[in-house]
Amino acid sequence: MSLTEKIAADLITAMKNKDKDSLEAIRAAKTAFVLARSEKGADSILSAEDELKIIQKLVKQRRESAAIYKEQNRPDLYDKEVIEADFLEKYLPAKMSDAELMSNIKAIIERVGAKSLAEMGKVMGVATKELAGKADGKDISAKVKQLLVS
Repeated sequence: MSLTEKIAADLITAMKNKDKDSLEAIRAAKTAFVLARSEKGADSILSAEDELKIIQKLVKQRRESAAIYKEQNRPDLYDKEVIEADFLEKYLPAKMSDAELMSNIKAIIERVGAKSLAEMGKVMGVATKELAGKADGKDISAKVKQLLVS
């Protein structure tokens, strides 16, 4: 079952259960999928990678909004954004631990043959594709930099 199909099924379930919080998050995801499919030059079917990128983007947007609402002392809006972000994260693969991330990046560096920080771009290109959804881009970048400098 693709992520699009799972979200459609969860939308029906949330509507039946009258679960307002998850319903809003699911509708946002479904809307983002429809918009991605209807973009000029886009395929009518999204790849699994594209679906994950969309969900990651939605989660990131909600986390950033929640941080802003917290700064502005708006707990009502903060709670709403956090609940939606937590719900959408259920569709993402489990995050890697720091040890797993380091070992994967070390393997990628060896495979690419990078020796210095000047070759960070090569490593990041491969790492972001292979670790998509499993680790945050900032974490990947920090680990690559750390390993190439030492």
